[in-house]
Amino acid sequence: MTDDAKPLGPRPRIGLVTRLFYGFGSVAYGIKDNGFRVFLLLFYSQVVRLDANLVSLAILVAMLIDCLIDPFIGEISDNLRSRWGRRHPFMYASALPASLSFLLLWNPPVGWEPWPTFFYLVAVAVLVRTFITFYEIPSSSLTSELTEDYNERSKLLGWRYFFGWWGGLTLMVVMFWVLMKDTPEHPVGQLNPDAYRNYGYVAAVIMFVSIIVSALGTHRFIPWLAKAEVRARSVGTTIRDMVGTLNNRDFKIITLVGLFTAFAQGITFSLAIFFSTYFWELDNFWTGVLVLDAYISSSLALIAAPYFSKKVGKKVAGTVLLALSVFTGFLPLILRLMGLFPDNGDMIPGWFITLDGVKEPVPQIVPWLFLDGIVRGALGITAAILITAMLADVVENSELDTGRRSEGLFFAFTSLVQKAVSGIGVFAAGYIIVVIDFPKGANPADVPESVTNNLALVYMPIIALFYGIGLVIMQAYRITRESHEATLRTLSERKALAEAAEAADIQP
Repeated sequence: MTDDAKPLGPRPRIGLVTRLFYGFGSVAYGIKDNGFRVFLLLFYSQVVRLDANLVSLAILVAMLIDCLIDPFIGEISDNLRSRWGRRHPFMYASALPASLSFLLLWNPPVGWEPWPTFFYLVAVAVLVRTFITFYEIPSSSLTSELTEDYNERSKLLGWRYFFGWWGGLTLMVVMFWVLMKDTPEHPVGQLNPDAYRNYGYVAAVIMFVSIIVSALGTHRFIPWLAKAEVRARSVGTTIRDMVGTLNNRDFKIITLVGLFTAFAQGITFSLAIFFSTYFWELDNFWTGVLVLDAYISSSLALIAAPYFSKKVGKKVAGTVLLALSVFTGFLPLILRLMGLFPDNGDMIPGWFITLDGVKEPVPQIVPWLFLDGIVRGALGITAAILITAMLADVVENSELDTGRRSEGLFFAFTSLVQKAVSGIGVFAAGYIIVVIDFPKGANPADVPESVTNNLALVYMPIIALFYGIGLVIMQAYRITRESHEATLRTLSERKALAEAAEAADIQP
């Protein structure tokens, strides 16, 4: 079949099987995201012993370089004409290089000086992020192409977020419970270099499989997906089209929301393992236990997102849920600083768990942190699904103004902004570590309480500020279910008129 061929038979139905295949590809992105956000700063600063400032700078530089590539991938994807449509050639081609480059990230050369190690980290991080983008941008764009339904898009994105969280979290659990082994040479499992090397091998295999399976699972929809226009294109025309498309008001609103929330998320994810290891003084096993709460919260979000989308609309639900999520995440830190939370050394009387044949008591903080994680995660993931679905709804709004479908460019540019600002957030996280004089390679028991308290006191105001700005900006978004449906009717009428004119051999 060529790109101009007409589909034969009825369009395949979007049911549970399609949602599963489509969502499964996000396992690769979830693994990459968790690797960069949770482990990379700790691995290179505390295990490789590269200065935290250099690690943060390397991650920031890699993200900024990656950002320059994103819009061009989106634009090329929007205008690609092939027998496999606009999106799938990129998806298939990204699987192997994305997996291999991620493997290299966790196996840096041993014994190099700081600056060569810095440049190695920059180069490999750029490769990882670029090749993942070759999959993620086209795959994300399919949300708007597979369905125009306001609520169905929330369902598709719900499964996408579900698999992204479950994939990344499952490998995190494997990391904390299996790979991060305490040894005589490395008594703290989180600082064992072998764990990170093995993590790279396991992650590479899973990423490859998830990308290929998702591409194959959505392949049958190719004849029914939107086709690229046949028209002469110059560099000037391409740039003018991109600028005109990105000038959409509601798109700019969502982009600004993503900008401020991504900065906060970059800090949050980078410091999460620092809070677990040093603020709460949890070992790798209990850190792995707390990761399990996201299995529950992402499952709840999968159900909640379509429900809230249908009942109250995406903007209202996204605003309220995200604000509640941020506040819920602060509660344990606030209570600890006020002296109202159990101490790290307090154990639950009569509660034990057997580890390697030895009965270990259960810390009192674990059930409370686990419950907080479920609530915070369910609220936050549901909000993220709804906000991303708001971006998908911009596609038809823009098509009404420009006559072009630009899913790839929209998702690419939003990804660009979020990556750049998230990178700045990661950089800021490393700077926070330096500013509070956090000791390098320290055993958790040796870090003063004043240092860990300062970590929380600096962290919370920064996070609250940037999430708050994002939520205020989001109130200017105008697309509702009713306006979206009106846009679809207008586009349908235009298409019918164009087809009638073509049938009558009249130039529209």
